Amino acid sequence: MSILDMTAVELAAAIKNKEVTVTEATEAVLAQIEASESKYHCYVTVDKEGALKQAAEVQNKIDSGELTGPLAGVPVAIKDNMCTEGLLTTCSSKILYNFVPTFSSEAVLNLQKAGAVILGKTNMDEFAMGSTTETSAFGVTKNPWNPEHVPGGSSGGSAAAVAANECFYALGSDTGGSIRQPASFCGVVGLKPTYGTVSRYGLIAYGSSLDQIGPLCKDVTDCATIMEVIASHDTKDSTSVERNDTDFTSALVDDVKGMRIGIPRDYFGEGLDPEVKDAVLKAAQVLKDKGAIVEEFDLSLVAYAIPTYYTIAAAEASSNLERFDGIKYGYRTEEYEGLHNMYKKSRSEGFGAEVKRRIMLGSFVLSSGYYDAYYLKALRVKALIKKAFDEAFAKYDVILGPVAPTTAPKLGESLSDPIKMYLGDIYTISINLAGLPGLSIPCGVDADGLPIGLQLIGDCFNEKKLIQTAYAYEKERGAFGRKEDK
Repeated sequence: MSILDMTAVELAAAIKNKEVTVTEATEAVLAQIEASESKYHCYVTVDKEGALKQAAEVQNKIDSGELTGPLAGVPVAIKDNMCTEGLLTTCSSKILYNFVPTFSSEAVLNLQKAGAVILGKTNMDEFAMGSTTETSAFGVTKNPWNPEHVPGGSSGGSAAAVAANECFYALGSDTGGSIRQPASFCGVVGLKPTYGTVSRYGLIAYGSSLDQIGPLCKDVTDCATIMEVIASHDTKDSTSVERNDTDFTSALVDDVKGMRIGIPRDYFGEGLDPEVKDAVLKAAQVLKDKGAIVEEFDLSLVAYAIPTYYTIAAAEASSNLERFDGIKYGYRTEEYEGLHNMYKKSRSEGFGAEVKRRIMLGSFVLSSGYYDAYYLKALRVKALIKKAFDEAFAKYDVILGPVAPTTAPKLGESLSDPIKMYLGDIYTISINLAGLPGLSIPCGVDADGLPIGLQLIGDCFNEKKLIQTAYAYEKERGAFGRKEDK
């Protein structure tokens, strides 16, 4: 097995056993980036010099016994909306084209404490607004399974980097499916944890009540191991939750006997691609054959999820993005007349079309006369969606369904029709509105050879049930990856 074919946990074990050094692993992945980055464009910034320096420092700590964890020495990629001290952080937007933070996000610090080597920052939809990684100001990321197709979004750069062996694992953020959907499109594992499990400190906000950081990786073992490292209570994040059940690797058990799995009929209606439907139901049958109790049920309010999500997310985005004004940092227009004109021109020139669309929508739903009609109503529906999930989890341990209605669309198809792009989030956004954990795991490929993702949804703080279910399915499914990697 070559270094690049190893999972993160396998590589860390090889480093610990002195079969490979941290520098060798880092050089191997940097060479892979150099070879394939022009084809896929997974990164905004690659920090070659910094990565090699970190590799040497981490190797010394491993040799001295200071670092003994299961991820020590493993190179990682970070989505470009997480602050990294001394390293360009752009949110893939022109308005932050030159922003270099003076601090690192808590999730990144946790990885560094565990001995991670940071390779660079991955491409994304601008300010995480998009489902294809085509709204980036720095160019489009392409799907390693077929470069004519999108990798998904907004964490498309992170998912594509894992799929293309341009990192061993990556961090993404998920506001309405932005980890799970690109994981599905790129044939990797992605987990959106329960809201508050991973600190949002240093994550540049899109929708503060919805955003959550999580891992994109090669298999379920890596997923559980990474979660143990990044999950932590953080006093710097007022929404951070103190948990004593973050031993996620304890759930790596190949046993689903007696587990109750619910399949929402609402997720299998009109608009779902037949190949996606077949692959997801076959995966459900695998779990049933292993002893799980699988049954269909009605999950209400699915039709209201998209308008509710886009009302709340756009409202929060319009508030969060007020800070980018051309005064303190980032892009400032060169020619202007007075302060207000500078604000207008800097923001008009600095933000892309999709970001402007969501800022305007958010400002509208928060405006006097429309607040009650739209934003307040959306908050009430959000509470009803959470109640519907609570009722479902009174009966089921896990909810199973597709991640997206289709496999990865071709480049350019989605941006021409924003409403169609928004509708592609129908199976993922409810989970963010309810603050629940959701996991995407590959369950097959379509006739064009593009990956299909299976989504597992759990009740709050029940990531372990998702990990156990996914692990049991993965054991039955066997290895999964691009043919050129095999």
